[in-house]
Amino acid sequence: MASSSISTSCGHNFCMGCIKEYWDNCSQIQCPVCKEIYLQRPELRVNTFISELAAQFRKLAPEKFSSVTELHSETAVSCDACTDQAIKSCLDCGVSFCKTHLETHMVTPKLRKHKLMDPFFCRDDQTCVCQFCTESNHKYHNTVPVEEECGEKKSHLMKTQMKMQQMIQDRLRKIQEVKVQVAVRKKSTEEEISASVEVFNALMRSIERSQAELLEVMEEEQRAAERQAEGLIKDLQQEITELQRRNSELEKISHTEDHLHLLQIYPTLCSPPHTKNWADVSIHPPLSVETVRRSISKLETLFRKQMEKITARHAVDVTLDPDSAHRELILSADGKQVRHGDKRQKLPKNPERFDYWVSVLGKEGFSSGRFYYEVEVGGKTDWDLGVARESINRKGEFTLSPEDGYWTVYMSNGNEYEAGVDPPVLLSLNKEPQKVGVFVDYEEGLVSFYGVENSSHIYSFTGQTFYEKLYPYFSPGLNYGGENSAPLIISPAEHHVLQE
Repeated sequence: MASSSISTSCGHNFCMGCIKEYWDNCSQIQCPVCKEIYLQRPELRVNTFISELAAQFRKLAPEKFSSVTELHSETAVSCDACTDQAIKSCLDCGVSFCKTHLETHMVTPKLRKHKLMDPFFCRDDQTCVCQFCTESNHKYHNTVPVEEECGEKKSHLMKTQMKMQQMIQDRLRKIQEVKVQVAVRKKSTEEEISASVEVFNALMRSIERSQAELLEVMEEEQRAAERQAEGLIKDLQQEITELQRRNSELEKISHTEDHLHLLQIYPTLCSPPHTKNWADVSIHPPLSVETVRRSISKLETLFRKQMEKITARHAVDVTLDPDSAHRELILSADGKQVRHGDKRQKLPKNPERFDYWVSVLGKEGFSSGRFYYEVEVGGKTDWDLGVARESINRKGEFTLSPEDGYWTVYMSNGNEYEAGVDPPVLLSLNKEPQKVGVFVDYEEGLVSFYGVENSSHIYSFTGQTFYEKLYPYFSPGLNYGGENSAPLIISPAEHHVLQE
């Protein structure tokens, strides 16, 4: 029930609860409207006119009046005669009225002189308040007319709606992108499968098993890609449906004139939708069969020959030649390790010594047959390995290429592998080798490099012509302030990459 309406001696009317609460929170006893100050709190009397008017309202709507809320309700300003939303507050009567019960103030001559005020919205507490509340509990809060707040809320709703529409368009475009990607991928897969079949038909029976396994993997990847695409499209369509539903709700509420309803559901409608960030989502590219075909073709030719040749008897004992070592290189006493020492050492000048690149050769040279050795490269960010002919230029700059008498592979920047040809060939390794095996077949003109741990082929120089001694070649690379301080270590070739 609404509090009884009372009148002050200055002629203004208030509800009993509001005026008492106002005075309880004021340092001075004064009228909230005209600010007349009283020496002591005046005796309050019921305004019989307003009370009779309220009684009439009770007779008009008894079922609503039983649940009337106070003017200072936490969620809205309600009519003091019913539970409907109040649209005006009367400063003289001290009560608020809905559209129906405001008609008396519109037609009754005496009441038409009363001052009517619109409800307010407290932005600090996010609730509707009346004029009296703005001068008491919400006196120092940020309060604005309800119409102004609703205008801003509608403006924000329109922006939110535009974002929703843009999100819908983005997801529609993503669906088309996914469909195009899966179509292109399927065509590429079919072409690669066809090409791989032709290659595998020319290989040995052992390679045919690899062909069947590869095709199965590729087809399974394609099926997985199609399943992935179906899942992506399904998720996108679900988000579009939800966004369209939210967009429809925003469209509907943006045109409502029910201010209270708009404010009540506003937090729910404008909360960020639970959507996924699709910007980086795409179908995985297919496995390159051309890459696999090239690797298998090289391995098949190479392994078939090498499995007949490489045996333990081809391992050689390599020792570093100190007379060829650059002045900044530090060799171990047993001649099995070399690292860069930053400072030049005082060593005898001789024509065999490298004076520009930090390089060193093995003591023993080979002019026929086959030989194999292994070098530990773990922990390094830069190294060169291979073989070099006896007559190489060891003074000044040179290029690591067969034209200059070098057959090498090298690693730089911690993970970049290249073969020493002109121009260099970039190598793609599945696993960084910790130990590298170097095999040379002098008569066949072959120099091959392997990753010892996983018996992987790194690179091969084929069809070469050797006419003088070949020496193992090493370069540990520059120290780079300790970053590349680990040594190259010549290790016994106990476990060969390829055996009979």
